[in-house]
Amino acid sequence: MSYITIGKEKSASTTLYYKDWGSGQPVVFSHGWPLNADAWEDQMLFLSNHGYRCIAHDRRGHGRSSQPWDGNDMDTYADDLAGLVEALDLTNAIHVGHSTGGGEVARYIGRHGTKRVAKAVLIGSVTPLMLKTAANPGGLPIDAFDKIRAGVLADRSQFFKDLTMPFYGANRPNAKVSQGLRDSFWLQGMQAGLKSVIDCIKAFSETDFTKDLERFNVPTLILHGDDDQIVPIGASAQLSATIIKGATLKIYPGAPHGMCSTLKDQVNKDLLAFFKI
Repeated sequence: MSYITIGKEKSASTTLYYKDWGSGQPVVFSHGWPLNADAWEDQMLFLSNHGYRCIAHDRRGHGRSSQPWDGNDMDTYADDLAGLVEALDLTNAIHVGHSTGGGEVARYIGRHGTKRVAKAVLIGSVTPLMLKTAANPGGLPIDAFDKIRAGVLADRSQFFKDLTMPFYGANRPNAKVSQGLRDSFWLQGMQAGLKSVIDCIKAFSETDFTKDLERFNVPTLILHGDDDQIVPIGASAQLSATIIKGATLKIYPGAPHGMCSTLKDQVNKDLLAFFKI
């Protein structure tokens, strides 16, 4: 198993787990909440078999990485990602982020630029801002995120099991979502630290990525399902596509938030086509 140590926080370093498959141009994946690098294995195996070096890490507090008390915020997530990129000396890399991971990619570019970045992909991304504000009337009210916090604190295990229904669209008529896929979500979520899980809710819901998106100057693909019940498309992808210069928005009709799993073949095909342009 591969690990790197990131920085120092109150004399305690943070260790990040990552997987590194294949060889070729690097593709760096950032996962969603409350998952870990395993969520990307369908994409990693496919792309590694097509000549790419695929790298995915467990965000701090998630999966097999350290569970520090502090630093569960977008700035630190982005700096951790930069530390991984620098430790592996990755250049000409393609960054792919799903959900919270889309925010991580955006903040990484916002804070560290695109010197090492060739392209970016945002899938079901939380960008530009999930929270409803006077300047962002299409966002979700703070009550929605307070309910998530309350659900996690009351019974995290059951909350994660229930969340798999809208996450994968299993609550839609004629949905074909296996129990195994839902169990995988639960397992990954339960590997995360409770403090990190709670803190990350604030990070993904209240962080404004508008200025980060304005700094994008590389080819960018935005993929989003129009039946995403977790990150509604109108307050996310459709806005991000207007902020990022030259971005390509591809909408998946009827697709849920977890489309990297439920529609993995189509996602993989679209990623490969974009990478080869």
